[in-house]
Amino acid sequence: MKSSSLHAARLLRTTAMGVSIVIASMAAPALAQDSGADTATDDSGDAPIVVTAQGRSQLLSDVPVAISAVSAETLQNSGANDIRQLNQVAPSLLVSSTGSEANGSARIRGIGTVGDNPGLESSVPVFIDGVYRSRSGIGLNELGEIDRVEVQRGPQGTLGGRNSSAGLISIYSKKPDFQFGASGEITYGNYDYWRLGGSVTGPISDTLAARIDGIWVKRDGFYRDATNNTDVNDRDRYFTRGQLLFEPTDALSIRLIADYTFRDEKCCAATYVDSSVNPFIGNLNNPGVPVTPTTNNIIRVLADLGQPLSAFNQGYSRDISVTPGRSYAGETKDYGFSGQIDYDFGGATLTSITAYREYRSSQASDTDYGTVDILYRAPDDDAYRQFHTFTQELRLNGEAFDGKLDWLVGGFFANEKLTVRDNLRFGSQYGRFANCRIISGGGLAGLYSPTSPLCVVPGVGPATIAAASGASGPDIVAAFTALDGLNDRGTINDRYRQNGTNWALFTHNIVHITDQLDFTFGVRYTHDKKKFSAAFTNDNTACTTIQGLVLDDLASPNATARALAGALIGLGCQGNSTAELNGVSIRDSRSEDEWTGTGILSYKPMDDLLLYASYSRGYKAGGFNLDRSALKSPILPFGGQAGAQSLVGNLQFDPELVDAYEIGAKYSTGPFSLSLSAFRSDFSNFQLNTFNGSVFIVQTVNGCGGDLVGGPDADTDTSNTTGACATDDVSWGVRAQGFELEASLVPARNFRMAAGLTYARTKYRKDLVGNKNGDPLDAALRKLPGDNLSNAPELVATGSISWTPDIGSSGLTGLVYIDGRMTSDYNTGSDLFPQKEQDGYALFNARLGVRGPDEKWAVELWAQNLFNKQYAQVAFNSPFQAGASSAPFTDPQFPGGRQIFSQFLAEPRTYGVTLRGKF
Repeated sequence: MKSSSLHAARLLRTTAMGVSIVIASMAAPALAQDSGADTATDDSGDAPIVVTAQGRSQLLSDVPVAISAVSAETLQNSGANDIRQLNQVAPSLLVSSTGSEANGSARIRGIGTVGDNPGLESSVPVFIDGVYRSRSGIGLNELGEIDRVEVQRGPQGTLGGRNSSAGLISIYSKKPDFQFGASGEITYGNYDYWRLGGSVTGPISDTLAARIDGIWVKRDGFYRDATNNTDVNDRDRYFTRGQLLFEPTDALSIRLIADYTFRDEKCCAATYVDSSVNPFIGNLNNPGVPVTPTTNNIIRVLADLGQPLSAFNQGYSRDISVTPGRSYAGETKDYGFSGQIDYDFGGATLTSITAYREYRSSQASDTDYGTVDILYRAPDDDAYRQFHTFTQELRLNGEAFDGKLDWLVGGFFANEKLTVRDNLRFGSQYGRFANCRIISGGGLAGLYSPTSPLCVVPGVGPATIAAASGASGPDIVAAFTALDGLNDRGTINDRYRQNGTNWALFTHNIVHITDQLDFTFGVRYTHDKKKFSAAFTNDNTACTTIQGLVLDDLASPNATARALAGALIGLGCQGNSTAELNGVSIRDSRSEDEWTGTGILSYKPMDDLLLYASYSRGYKAGGFNLDRSALKSPILPFGGQAGAQSLVGNLQFDPELVDAYEIGAKYSTGPFSLSLSAFRSDFSNFQLNTFNGSVFIVQTVNGCGGDLVGGPDADTDTSNTTGACATDDVSWGVRAQGFELEASLVPARNFRMAAGLTYARTKYRKDLVGNKNGDPLDAALRKLPGDNLSNAPELVATGSISWTPDIGSSGLTGLVYIDGRMTSDYNTGSDLFPQKEQDGYALFNARLGVRGPDEKWAVELWAQNLFNKQYAQVAFNSPFQAGASSAPFTDPQFPGGRQIFSQFLAEPRTYGVTLRGKF
C-alpha cells in the first residue's frame, strides 16, 4: 500500500482532485435542526444546529463528541434516497453494497463490518426513529420524508439502543404536524427512472395528528444481460409509512409509526477486472497456448467452454456475462411498527420506545458471474434471509443538585430471530470445468481436449493419466469420471437459525463542575446470548465417491497421484458442496457479558469555543459464521473428525472490542462553525469476513506484542505460512488514528458553504494472529500485516455549496447546489490483494432549479456522479476461477497464483428533472 503522502501528491496533480480540494477548502453537512427543539436564531438568519446525540436536545457546538448532522434540505439537494448518498456529505463515512443489498456495509473512520454474512452484526448500526435495525443494509431502502440524519463517530452504547464499536447512523423522519400540509414530487431521469413521492399531514383533533408518506420507484438496470435479454441492478420498489402523534397534555406525547417496503429487483451483477482497470492484473486474463509463466490456463478453459474472451478485457463496460437461464431476481419485504412515549414528570422525563420489525430478502444469482455455468442460486422463495426483531428501550433523564448534574439511566432489550436458507449449487458445466481446470494447468496439458469426456483426448488421455499415477491409476481415472458428472448438484436447502437475546443497563451523566468545565461519564453492562442450530441437505454424492477412491493417494509416493488426488478432492468437495452433511443437524450456543463506558472532560473558555478530551470502550457482540464451509476442510472426511457436531465450535467468533481516545475543539459564531478532532481507536478481536475464491472465512484478528512463532510475518508474496503468538502477548490487531475537520459558513442569508476533511490511517498491526488464543492467521489473509484495511482511504474531503438567490421581486428563488467527495487510493478487497486496489477519485452531484413563492413549487434539474466517474465498490476473487499455480507469474507483486478477479461497479452518472409541489 502506498503511503498517504504519495496518495495525496498524486491526487493533487489531477484536475478533478484539485477542484474537489478547492470546494472542500471553501465549504460539511449543512444545518440540521430538531423541529421539536426550542432554538434561537443566529446572525445569519438560520437556526443553529440542534442534535440529540447525548439523549437530550443540544446545540451541536455544545456536544463534546464527533458527530455530523445532515439536514433534510441537504439530503434533498444531494439526491439522497438511502444512506449511500450520505457519503457525499459525511467524510468519515463510507456506505457500499455488493453481492446483496440485504447486507450493505457502513464504515466510519475505515472501520465496518465486511462482507455478506448475516451472522455478523454491524460495526456501524442504523437506527430509524430510535429503532435499531438488525443490519445496516436495511438502511438501503427508501427513507421517505426525513427531518435529519446524525452520524456519530466512535464507540456508542451508554445512551441507549444497541452497542456499536465504530459509530452509528441515526435517521429521524418528519413527525405529524398539527397544521394541514401536503407535498408531492415527480422525477424522471435516464435509465427510464421514475420516482413518485408524496406526503399528507394534519390534525385529526386538537390532540391527535397524522402523517402518511409514500414513494414508488422504477428504473432500468445499470448492467445489460444480452444473453437473457434483461438488465440487472434495476429499481422496482415502493415504500409507505403512516404515523399518529397524540399529545393530550404538554407533559405527554405518544408517537406511533408503521411502515412497509417492498422490492422486486434484480441484484447484483459483476464484471471481470482487467489490466486497464488495475495494472496488477498483468497477464492474468491472457489465454495463451500453451500455458507459460505469462499466460493463465483458467482463461483458456473458460473460453473453450463458452465465455467470450472480450469479457476479460472490457474495462468498465456494463455488458455482463450470464449463463443462459440464470437469474439475479430478488424480492425484499421490510415492515414493522414502533411506539414512542415521552412523559415529563416535571423533574425528569421518561422515554419508552417499543418496536417490532420483520425483514425478508431472497436473492437468486449467477454466482460465478460468467457465461460458463459453474455456480448458481436459483430464484427460489425457500432461499432467503429473514429477521424478526423485537426491541424495547427505556430512558429516564433529568437534572439534580440545582442543575449541577444532568443524569440519564436506562435499559435496552432486543430479541432477534434470524433464519437463513440457502440453495447454492454447482452449475450444469461444473464437472467439465473442474476436470479441464486440472488437466490444462499442469504436466497433463498436452492431453487437454475440452469437448471430450474427462476433458482429455479420448483413449490416450485416460491411459496416460493411469500410467502416470502408477498403482493408483484406475482409481484416479474413476475419480475423474465422478468429477466429470458433478453437474447441478450441491445444496438443496440448508437452514440456519439463530435466536439472539441482548439486554443492557446503562447510565450517561454530565457533571457541571463549573460554568465552563463539564465531566461526562457513562457506563453500560451488556448481556448477549445466541442460540444457533443448522440442518443441511445436499446431493453432491460425487464428493464422497471421489474421497473413497483417492483419499489414500494423498500420501502416495507417486507425485502425480498425490497431486491429482488433492486436486480432485478439492474441486469435488469445495464450497458448500459435500454430501457428508446431508441430513446432518448441529446446534450450539454462546453467551457473553461486557462492561463498556465513556468519560469526557469538556471546557468552554469562551461561549463560542468548546474543548474536550474523551475515552470510550466499545463492543460488538460475537456470533456464528452462517456458512457451513467453516466446519471442515474438503480434503478431510468427517469420519476422522468425530462428526459435524464436534466441529460446530469452528463457526463461533469472539466479540469485537475497542479502546478509543479523542481530543477535539468546536468553534461556532453563528454564521461560521468549525470543529476539529484527533482520534485513535485500537480494536481487539476485529471481526473480518473474506472470500478466498472458494469459501467465506470469518476470523477475529488480533496482534502480537512479541515475536511470531512457527512462521514469518506473512507479509511476502510467496509465503503461504503465518505465525502463532503466546497468549500473554495477544492484544489489539487494528488501529485507526487520524484527524477530522468540519466547517460551515453562511456569509449571506441565501448562500451556504460547507466542508469536511478526514485523514484516517486505519491499519493492521505488523504481527497478526487469528484469535485471542494467538493461533496463526488464515493463510488467505497473509497480505494483511502492516497494511491499511479494505475500503479505508487515508484521505477524504467533502464540500458543498448552496446558493438560493432571489429572482427579482416576484418571490421566485433559484437553486444552485453542488457537492463533491474526493477519495485517495484504497484497496477494496478484505484480503488486500493488489488486484483489488482502487485509485483515488472525485465524485460530484449538482442541482439547478427555480422555486416559487414560499417554495410552493419547484422545478429542478439534477445529476449524480456528474462526471460519470467509473470505479469499483468491491473487487473479489471470481468464484472457483483460479488457474494452475505450478508455474507462478514472474510479477513478484502477485500473491494469488492464477486467481482471476471480478468487481461490483459503482453507479454511473444519472440525471433527470424533478417537479415539486406543496401546500
